[in-house]
Amino acid sequence: MKIYEEIKPKKKPIKKIYVAAMLWFVGRAIQAAAKTDKNVKEEFKNLRDDFAFSLGVVPNGPVMIVGKTKEGKVKYQGWSKKGQKLTLEMNIKNIEAAMLVFTFQESTSVAFARNRFFVTGDLPDALAVVRILDLVEVYLLPKIITKLAVKRYPKWSELNPIKKYVNRIIIYVRTILGV
Repeated sequence: MKIYEEIKPKKKPIKKIYVAAMLWFVGRAIQAAAKTDKNVKEEFKNLRDDFAFSLGVVPNGPVMIVGKTKEGKVKYQGWSKKGQKLTLEMNIKNIEAAMLVFTFQESTSVAFARNRFFVTGDLPDALAVVRILDLVEVYLLPKIITKLAVKRYPKWSELNPIKKYVNRIIIYVRTILGV
């Protein structure tokens, strides 16, 4: 019997850096949106007090962790899972699937449907996080890209565009400043 050499996939440092930057930015944007947007606040209010989730890429890709503090505020908690008590872990199966999601070629909902994610935790919590991600994407991205990135573009954003743009500016400023 012949022994075949194991084929190891090539490392993809550029893709990993891009996904890490996106996770960092989205994590901070979730924190900012939870302070600014009533829909994001409401989604987090419906989650339990000790809620914390991670979104990352396996096997050893980047991770973002967002959770609620004891005071009930939403906080981006960084990259490291060490010492974190997570109630929900959402992992993208590989860097290629993460690139599809974070280059907005595929919405989060479609990626779930195509089995590119696996979740450890309660399904209702995972669906709440997907709704939060969709709301944050509406604020962060232009409409033409957002329509590709979310399942349904929300009607409220078309009804009151001034509020949407003011909130967008506030979320961007808070995301960049980390407040």
